[in-house]
Formats: sequence, structure tokens, C-alpha cells
Amino acid sequence: MEYDLTQKTLPFLDRHLIYPLLQFLKGRGVYNDTELLQLEYDLLKDTNMTDYLVELSKELGQNDADLQAKKENVVKTLAELEEATKPVFEVLENPEVVSELKENKTQNQALLTSKYGLSVEQINLLYKFGQFQYNAGRYQAASDILYHFRALSTDPELVASATWGRFACEILTSQWDSVLEELGKLRDSVDSRSLDPQQQLHQRMWVIHWSLFPFFQNDTKGKDALCDLFFSSSYISTIQAACPWILRYLVVAVIAGGHPHTASVFQKRLKDLVRVVGQEEYEYRDPLTRFVKSLYIDYSFEDAQNQLADCEKVLKQDFFLADSADAFLESARKLMSQVYCRVHQRVDIAQLSQTLNLTQEQGEKWIANLIKDSRMDAKIDESDSTVILNHPSVSVYQQVIEKTKGLTFRSSQVLNQGVTI
Repeated sequence: MEYDLTQKTLPFLDRHLIYPLLQFLKGRGVYNDTELLQLEYDLLKDTNMTDYLVELSKELGQNDADLQAKKENVVKTLAELEEATKPVFEVLENPEVVSELKENKTQNQALLTSKYGLSVEQINLLYKFGQFQYNAGRYQAASDILYHFRALSTDPELVASATWGRFACEILTSQWDSVLEELGKLRDSVDSRSLDPQQQLHQRMWVIHWSLFPFFQNDTKGKDALCDLFFSSSYISTIQAACPWILRYLVVAVIAGGHPHTASVFQKRLKDLVRVVGQEEYEYRDPLTRFVKSLYIDYSFEDAQNQLADCEKVLKQDFFLADSADAFLESARKLMSQVYCRVHQRVDIAQLSQTLNLTQEQGEKWIANLIKDSRMDAKIDESDSTVILNHPSVSVYQQVIEKTKGLTFRSSQVLNQGVTI
């Protein structure tokens, strides 16, 4: 499919996070199902998910003799790690130990070593155990183990890795509130660690792509959080500089997410979105970004209508956006109506209905609800099925202020890109 982003997003996802995307693509005609099955096998063959690999091998008509030996090795290693970490868990399950632990992890480690005989190496075994469980597809167990490891370890690299691991585990077990908490920790880690600018850019790209999971499977709350993250200066700079295809998801988050706070918040996000889409037009385009450009930059309602028809196809073939398709199309039609009414003083209801792909009756109800919801100064003339609108004039002074806001926004992005990249 022309606008499929799978090959752009896969390099920024862990193999376990790729698996749900491949499942979604099966049977949709975008890729050959046999090729997807082979890709799934190749993707997971280095993991510890031996039972599932045996099933995939049979489906592909293959007989991988090494899988049985690998399965036995996985069971053996799992038992060894359980035995090796047992002393650590026994200490952690002791209520007296829990009461003695403080916020200072260095002091905690000294206490665990001197009083309970736990070495740094034993604590690090928790990381290895959690990683092993994760690679076996036991995500809840891995999450719990990595949680304990992170609470005790003073190794910044391993703690950062454990945070990525917990983030993935919570995604794969659909613990969305916990996912958002882990995302906050991950952002703090990426922003505060002493990384060179290139490393920081790459880490933010991973954060952006991984965060698509909770943001689009957590209803309006997720889309709102996506806007907060992606419009922050460091992340919008990353998107514009390194992964402009993410603009598709920002378009949907803004338009389908509506305005859970106030109309002014929504309008600000919409203005920022239009600005960024216009700036990145030559770097990335798809029906969703073109819809925004057609409606808010070109004021071409015919082109916006055509793009909206293509948007539906793109949305329903995108793993992250399929469930948001109806909400996006509904909100997009509403925005088209608002802009159409803003640039006309008299609106023919039949013509507007055609623009929105609605029947005459649907169009009449639509415009009546629009006037009510948006509090337009308008009245319907039933004699000739038109809407008469009264537009308040905007002073030159106010127009200058709006233009200045736009210049200030762009200047800050240019400066930030210069610092970050």
C-alpha cells in the first residue's frame, strides 16, 4: 500500500512490539500473508518463545530440529535463574527489610550487603532474570522482576535499560495507566542522562515510536498526552528533523482527540499543527497531512474532500489508527464545516452536504448541530435551504499579533533544532 508506514516504524520498535503489528497486517492485502509469517518467525527465532516458534515452524512447513534442544535449554536456564535469585526475593519479601530501605539506593545497597549478604552481582541477576522472562514472552513476570531490580540498582545504564523493558512489558500487557507512568520515567531518563546530541536524538525517536501504543489505545486521555509530548519543543524538533512521518499520528491526535480541556487549547494545537504540516510539506505528505494543508493553508474544499476519502483508507490500514478512524472522520467533517462557514456569508446546505458526503437531510441536521455547538452567529433560511452567517471583523492589530505568534513559534523551533541536532 502506498501510504503504509510499517517499514518506517519497524526499525524503532523492539521485536516483541513488532509482533502485534504483524498480526494486524495479516489478511489485509497489504503484504503477502506467507511472507508475514516468515518475517514473524525470523523476528522471534532468537527469543525464548520456543513453544510459539514450534507452531510457526509447522505453519511454514518447516522442521527446525534445533527448536527442541533450545526449548530444553530455556527450561534449564529459567530454573537456574529462579534458584540464583531466590535469596534476593527472600530478602525483599522480608517486611523488616522493606521498612529499613530508604530513598538513597547507595545506602540501601550497603545495607543489603552488610546486613543481609546480598552482593551487587546478585542484584544484577534480577536484571538478567527479568530480561530472560521478557524474551520468553512472560511479560508480567518480567515487569515485576525489573521493577524490583530498578528499585535496588545503582547502575545507571542497567536502570535505563530496565525502564525500557518495563515500558515494553506494560504495553504488551495493556496496563495503560502504568505505561504512561513508565513513559514519564523514560522521558526523564533520556532528558537527564549525559548523552551526546546524536544519541539523545535517537533515544527520543524510540520514545516517540513506542509511545504510539498507549497514546492510541487509551481513548481521549492518550491522544491528549500525545499532543503534550509531541508538541514539546525537543520532541517536535525531533519529529521534524528525523521522523516526519509521525506527523500522521499528530494530525489524528489533534483532530480526533478534540479538546478535552478547553476550545482554546484545541485551537492552539490546531494552529501549531497547521504550521508544522506546512513547514514539512516537502519532507512528508500523505492524505492526512494533505487534508490539513488543503483545508487550512490552501482553503481548497474540493481537495480537502478528496483527501478525506483517502484518509479513511489509510486510517483503517494503520495498526495504531484503525480504531480512531470514525472519530477522525467525524471531527474532520466538523472542521470542514466550520472553515466553510467561516469563509462564506451564505451557505447552500445542499452544496455543503455534497462537500461532506452527506445526504440533504443529514446535511440539514449537521449544520443545525454545528451552529448550536460552535455558537455561530447564524440563522437558517428554510425558504431556499441556505444558512446566513454574520462574521465579526478582525482588527488589523489582532491580525498582526497572530502573525507574530507564528513567527515566534517557528523561531523557537529553528533555535531548538540547532541546539539538539
